[in-house]
Amino acid sequence: MSHSTVPRSRAEADDDGTQGTPVASGGATGTGRTTKTGKLGLRVRFRRDRTLILMTLPAVLLLLVFNYLPILGNIVAFQDYDPYVSDNGIVSMLHSAWVGVENFQQIFADSAFWNAVKNTLVLFFLQLVLFFPIPIALALLINSVVRPRVRAIAQAVLYLPHFFSWVLVISVFQQIFGGAGVLSQLLRQHGYDGLDIMTDPSTFKFLVTAEGIWKDAGWGIIVFLAALASVSPDLYEAAAMDGAGRWRRIWHVTLPALRPVIALLLVLRVGDALTVGFEQILLQRDAVGPGASEVLDTFVWWNGVRNQDFGYAAAAGLIKGVVSLGLVLAANKVAHLMGEQGVYKK
Repeated sequence: MSHSTVPRSRAEADDDGTQGTPVASGGATGTGRTTKTGKLGLRVRFRRDRTLILMTLPAVLLLLVFNYLPILGNIVAFQDYDPYVSDNGIVSMLHSAWVGVENFQQIFADSAFWNAVKNTLVLFFLQLVLFFPIPIALALLINSVVRPRVRAIAQAVLYLPHFFSWVLVISVFQQIFGGAGVLSQLLRQHGYDGLDIMTDPSTFKFLVTAEGIWKDAGWGIIVFLAALASVSPDLYEAAAMDGAGRWRRIWHVTLPALRPVIALLLVLRVGDALTVGFEQILLQRDAVGPGASEVLDTFVWWNGVRNQDFGYAAAAGLIKGVVSLGLVLAANKVAHLMGEQGVYKK
């Protein structure tokens, strides 16, 4: 029998130099499974991932219907929109007068708009400095607790206010810091004048920040505790054997492990800089006045819903959206320069 007719095993046949050689799409084999670059074709990838695609399809449809289709409504910002032309909103947009950039010109000349921008930025920077580090510190504190039961109770107590509505949160603060609250009554009992922080415009920004910390710090704790759970105990043991104390282990092991999560949340927080809490501030707007409490979200609501000037309000909302998008892109670029992934990869 000649050597060419001797049967070979599949493993031996693969060793003849053809193993791993990609087949060009539409080539002589006719399989169409790979492209010239060796990547799987679109049809093959769809067949492979069709189950995952079908699972995500409802979420994608909801995203398109409630997040992307409403973007078409931004055309109202360039119109003198009249919703009473027709019962159909699309028909109303088609028959409303086109005014071009007139709404934007009026906004940039409106002192109330710039006051809302100033209040929004002040609240953002204040919450970024005071609010953002607190969940990190609390997560490190809870993570250092040895007993799991004590850790679970502390986490549950801190996370509970996250489920409260803003009406309830403001009511609790009113009962403590209001003119007839516990703190004011305690001061009067000891011969001092009472105080009403809830109606003081000068302290409103600190009040809003304190309310946000009490309500939402627990949610941030869960995110950072999940990141800490992925840190290998071997790293702490190795650092301890090298003579590192608790603070040095936190600085050289724990914080580097949290760095990607911190960078991601910072990017998202910067992108959300112009949204500082619509419902929370709207509920307290009348108590301190619009001069201290007006932000971009309440400005849009007041002009669009209360004053029925929909085109003007839509223009303000469009400006806010464009600036927020720019802030996300800029913050994500900074995260890339720092070596972090951010919201998306390069």
